[in-house]
Amino acid sequence: MTEPAGTPEKYERADAPGTGVRARHAPGPWQAGAVVVGMVVGAGIFRSAAAVGAALGSAPAIYAAWLAGGMVALAGALCYAELSTAFPHEGGDYRFLKEAFGDTIAFLFGWSRFTVIFTASAAMLAFVSTDYLAALVPMGSIARAAVAVAAVLLLGLLNLRGLATSVRGEVVLVALVIIALLALGGAGVWLRGVDAPAPGTMPRPGGVGTAMIYVMLAYGGFNDAATLSAEVRRPRDITYALVGGMAAVTALYLIANWAYLTVLGPAGLATSAAPAAAVMRRALGPAGEIAMVAAVVVATAAILNALFLVGGRTLTALAGDTPALARLGRWDSARGVAPAAVRCQVALTLPLILWGASTPAGFAAMVDYMAPVYWLFLTLSGAALPILRVRRASMPRPYRAPLAPLLSMVFTAAAGAIFVASMVHVGGTGRAVSAGLLAIGIVTRATLNRFDATGARSR
Repeated sequence: MTEPAGTPEKYERADAPGTGVRARHAPGPWQAGAVVVGMVVGAGIFRSAAAVGAALGSAPAIYAAWLAGGMVALAGALCYAELSTAFPHEGGDYRFLKEAFGDTIAFLFGWSRFTVIFTASAAMLAFVSTDYLAALVPMGSIARAAVAVAAVLLLGLLNLRGLATSVRGEVVLVALVIIALLALGGAGVWLRGVDAPAPGTMPRPGGVGTAMIYVMLAYGGFNDAATLSAEVRRPRDITYALVGGMAAVTALYLIANWAYLTVLGPAGLATSAAPAAAVMRRALGPAGEIAMVAAVVVATAAILNALFLVGGRTLTALAGDTPALARLGRWDSARGVAPAAVRCQVALTLPLILWGASTPAGFAAMVDYMAPVYWLFLTLSGAALPILRVRRASMPRPYRAPLAPLLSMVFTAAAGAIFVASMVHVGGTGRAVSAGLLAIGIVTRATLNRFDATGARSR
């Protein structure tokens, strides 16, 4: 596929990751495990834990949900490791969904990933920042929306100017998140028994499904971590890395929740928009609260920055089969970004922020908007593994997941259950919105294909 005539020479397609060319210094299992932790740990734990607490109400149920989430994420990561090495592609799931289910499903995945999942994630991260900033400076809905809009515009502008965070910078920021989580654990130890929080309640009906939506939001990078499978020294190392890395992430999340529950209690956790800041204020006073707020704001900015980078690759993948999108997906190698894609992401994210700000909880509104579509395609990705083992049995597989049929069954069943729970949780209006977004994607694909066919005939 070539770029349109007249494309400047500095624009080029991004090389597809995982093409079988290994890094000069391939990581061993310990190094790869550390990278897995860095790719999965994010800002979700600082905000989604409150929603889990509100849904479940009791400490044992909360711990069980986070432990179960880690196991589901590990099963998914091992499935993704095999799929991403057998079908490497810059669009991630796009290639193996296309192989398993055809062009339409693959396009709808790319469409949904760019227009729904990435944009809602960006708005959601902006709301995490404003929720924590509001712990220091009280803000109304208009002020929160203004701060969130400013954050998205600023990071979009920095990406367009080629000032995206470096790899070393991302490592530092991930370390900051891990330090913040460990600090929460230290605060829990320090304050244990000082003020016994009120006991929790039994989970409400439907609470388990709602809780798992938010739990898995915090584990959301597990499918990206699977891309390491093309880089490790020995295929079995990726199993060790994923198991060890996901175990470490699960432990960090359990530590954070133990601190929340020890200091705030289930009721306090459920009602706190910034639980990590509340814990650190109890432990170290205003200075601890300010430090935690700063750590969360910086972490959300780093993840938001990464979303802008990945969005361009998604459009580049779609453009391979839909030439009408080529201009949006063109990659500026000098700046390391797809400029048109960044502009499009910003333009789609800002209305979501304004809509979210008009609701009682902007963060929850973005999760509701994204969850059904997100879990639909994760369910299909899990089902793709056994389908492609049969349909494309001769395809070389640098990595084969252990106990693949069982892992696929567990992950697909869990993802499907969370998809159903998300459909119930969002209600009739939410289901209509999700169906409408997919319908718009189908119409868009038909329109773009007609445009491509017309252009081909005219040439």
